[in-house]
Amino acid sequence: MIERIVAILFPVFVIPAIGYLVARQRKPDMAQTNRLIADVFVPALVFGALADRSFHIAEFRWLALAMLLVTIACGALGFALARGMGVSHRVLVPPMMFSNSVNLGVPVAVLAFGDQALQPAIVLFLISSLLHYSYGLWLLDHQARISQMWRVPSLLAMIAGLVVSLAGIQVWQPAVVALRMLGDICIPLMLFSLGVRMTDISFKDWSVGAISGLLRPAAGMLFSWGVADLLGLQGFEKGLLVIYGALPPAVMNYIFAERYDAEPDRVASIVLLGNLLSIAVLPVALYFALR
Repeated sequence: MIERIVAILFPVFVIPAIGYLVARQRKPDMAQTNRLIADVFVPALVFGALADRSFHIAEFRWLALAMLLVTIACGALGFALARGMGVSHRVLVPPMMFSNSVNLGVPVAVLAFGDQALQPAIVLFLISSLLHYSYGLWLLDHQARISQMWRVPSLLAMIAGLVVSLAGIQVWQPAVVALRMLGDICIPLMLFSLGVRMTDISFKDWSVGAISGLLRPAAGMLFSWGVADLLGLQGFEKGLLVIYGALPPAVMNYIFAERYDAEPDRVASIVLLGNLLSIAVLPVALYFALR
């Protein structure tokens, strides 16, 4: 079991480590790369997975509901933690709710369970993203224009992929293969980009970041296990939910905090410390997920 966990996590941590070392030496400008990831490679990955002939969204309805319930539970915990620590809910609740479901979630899922995990992993990402671009934005600014979420390429790709799947439209298979190839680019590239971002880590609010960075995945795993049992999830779907429950905060939390002036420096500390602590947390999650 230990050897398998090491084999799964080795590329997940080594690629970001390489990105970190390269960034320390060469200071690469990742702005255009990150834009390509967000606007081209992730949408290609999402649409290619959802438009595949083997994908049937109804198969994952209980998994989608489970992800929704786990996210809500983590959000409720975030509100309680923010009140107890005297921190604004705009700072702490989003990182507690919305995890790194693409940069870490998809690679770990595929490495742990193989290609069969790609489509359900995309479904989990879909649920998390829809909540983040709707309730998450409203939480930061009640006047935020939620309509802008429909301009996000990855969400448009999700909608298009779901329409194709639900309508039974047969996409030309070579086109699907081309999209999947484009999507395959983004997994290692996202991990490398995450490592580059780690050079900006700040320990300014280390106590808040450390507490939330440990409490969120611990609670997320417990919530995931309980919800999976409640809804009758079994096998790799239950393991997948446990892994997603243990993921660190999404980098997008910092981007939104900066956009809506929600103490972005403190949010950056929480996000980056949470991702750093995932080195210790993810092996535990995999141990229970793979059993």
